[in-house]
Amino acid sequence: MITVLDVQFHQGVDWYEESSSCPDSHTLCLVTYGKCVFWVQERKLIIDQGDVLLIPPQLDYYGKSIPTLFHSKYVIRFHNSCMEDGLPMLSHPDFIKRKLGSYELVRERLRSISLQWEDQPAYYRHMANALLTETLIYINQEWDRGVIPDDRHRHVARMKQYIQEHYRERITKEDLGEVIQRTPNYAATLFRSVTNQTISEYVHSRRIKTAMYMLTESRLTVQEVSEYLGYRDVSYFHRIFKKITGASPSDFLHERSRIV
Repeated sequence: MITVLDVQFHQGVDWYEESSSCPDSHTLCLVTYGKCVFWVQERKLIIDQGDVLLIPPQLDYYGKSIPTLFHSKYVIRFHNSCMEDGLPMLSHPDFIKRKLGSYELVRERLRSISLQWEDQPAYYRHMANALLTETLIYINQEWDRGVIPDDRHRHVARMKQYIQEHYRERITKEDLGEVIQRTPNYAATLFRSVTNQTISEYVHSRRIKTAMYMLTESRLTVQEVSEYLGYRDVSYFHRIFKKITGASPSDFLHERSRIV
């Protein structure tokens, strides 16, 4: 069983930290902006945006900001009580550092864990444990597949950039195949294998992230937001929104009066 012990979100230029006082806890770090530096067993590691670092309990470490360089990251300490038949990487004796293909999935789940930990709604510890378990599964799946070659990272980065610029439009595997000058099926397979999301799932996620902002920070109606994001059928927009956020668009409208 995965049990969250502590959740922190760091940002700034003056961070410093040493090994946890809890000797049997793992430390998981995801850098979301900039870069910072860790020393694990006297080995220096530069952790960039999109990098994840998993440090097992037996390794001493310390980390700090790079002078004058702003960075942000999530740091979660957790206990793993299931040593047998658990996730293989949690039994790995050395640290694990890698650039995540499923960075957006992992970042959003760590963000949710951080919010649960800060707001402490009913059963927040259970929710945090479940979200972290899901996160560790994504990371372990990537670890099982081995290091993603740089050229694949570059191809996926170009496809993500295209989606960022055109997410309100209909995006197909043919479009992304043209972007990386590969066949449509290759583009779709590569995108899913690296990000752990289909093209459609990624596009919907990008749209709903914008929808959440627009529903709280504008005076647009749900139908207007739906149409702006490319959903001509507002009922379909409701279904996708509910599936991704667990709430309805109207739930976010209730936050509007306090913000706008």
